[in-house]
Amino acid sequence: MRSARPHEGSSRPVAPLDSVLFTVTAALIGIGLVMVFSASSATAYAQHGDIAYYAKRQLVWLVVGLAAAYGVYRFDYHRLKRWAPYILLAATAALFLVFVPHIGVGVNGGRRWIGAGAFSVEPSEFAKLALIVYLAAVLSARPERITSLSRGVVPLFVPVALMAVLVLREPDMGTASLLLFIAFTLLFAAGARLMHLAAVALSIIPVAALTVLASPYRRARVFAFLDPWRDPLNTGFHIVQSLFALGSGGLFGVGLGASREKFFYLPEQYTDFIFSILGEELGLIGTLAVVALFVTLAYRAIRIALRAPDRFGFFLAIGCAAMITIQAFVNIGVVSSSWPVTGVPLPFISFGGSSLIVNLVAIALIANVGRHRAH
Repeated sequence: MRSARPHEGSSRPVAPLDSVLFTVTAALIGIGLVMVFSASSATAYAQHGDIAYYAKRQLVWLVVGLAAAYGVYRFDYHRLKRWAPYILLAATAALFLVFVPHIGVGVNGGRRWIGAGAFSVEPSEFAKLALIVYLAAVLSARPERITSLSRGVVPLFVPVALMAVLVLREPDMGTASLLLFIAFTLLFAAGARLMHLAAVALSIIPVAALTVLASPYRRARVFAFLDPWRDPLNTGFHIVQSLFALGSGGLFGVGLGASREKFFYLPEQYTDFIFSILGEELGLIGTLAVVALFVTLAYRAIRIALRAPDRFGFFLAIGCAAMITIQAFVNIGVVSSSWPVTGVPLPFISFGGSSLIVNLVAIALIANVGRHRAH
C-alpha cells in the first residue's frame, strides 16, 4: 500500500456508495428471493401447508440483514481493528457453545446452531467474518512479519486451525475448508512467500486426508464425487439429481416455477442445491448470469480494496470479497460435480438466515471501505 495514504481514522470526505456493487448485490438478493420461493414451494406446502413459508422466513432474515448492513455501513470501520481480538474470541466461544447441551441445536446428526426453532443462528457463518476482521487487523499492524514462516505465517494459522477444528467437529468440513481458503487468500494478498504458504498447505493435506478417510460419511462423499453413477440411488444421489436438474434446463430453462426436481427428487433443493433448480428453471443463460454477477462483485470489491485509504481497509475488503466469491464457486462446483459435496450455501441465493446476514454485513464492510477510498 502507498505510504502517502493518510493514517487510519483521519478525516476525509466520504465517497458515494459504489453503484455497481449495490446493483449486483441487489440483483443477487432478488434472484435469491425468487428462487427460494420457487425451489421451496413443494416442500413448504407439504410440511407447513403454505407454499411461501420459507420465502417469508427468508424475507424476515433479509430485513434483519439489511438493518445490520446499514449499521455496519455507517459505522467507522477503523474501530474494528481495536476490537478484532475480542470479536475473534466471541466467535470462537460461540463455536464451543454449539456442543453445550440445551444451548447447541442438533439437526440430522450435526450440531451447528445455537438458539431454538426459527431463532437459531449458525456460529460458523459469523466465524468467517470474525476471522477476516482479526487477520486484517494483525496483517495491517505487523506487515513485516508476514515474510517470516515462524514469526508470521505459522502464528497466524493458530486461530485459523482452532476455528477450523471446531467447525469440523460439528461436522462441517465445507465451512472449515472455507476458513482455510480465506486465510490463504489474505496471507497471499499480504505478501507471504509462496514457499511458506505451500509448506502450510502440505502440512494440512495429510490431516485433511486422514479426516476424510476416518469418516465413512466423508469418504462416501469423495467417492461419490469421483463417480456419482456408481451408486446413483445412495451416495451419488445428490449429484446425479443435481446433474439431471442442470441438464434438463438446457439453454433457456423449463420456465420459472416449472422445476420437476424440486418435487422431492433433489434433496436440499432450496439450500445447498438451489443453483441446480435455478439451472433447471432458467437454463444455462440463468446460471451464466449468476456467475457473471459474482465475478462482477469480486471485481468491484477488489477495485475498492486497491483504493482503500489504509492497509486494514484493504485486507478487510479483500477478505470479505474472498469469503463470498470462494463460497459461491465452491457451491457451484458442488452442484455441477466439479467439487466434492461440502454443504455450503450459495451466498445471497440459498435459504438461510445466518448466511444471508453475514454476507450482507460483508458487503456493507466492503462498501464502508469504499466510502473512504482514495480518489
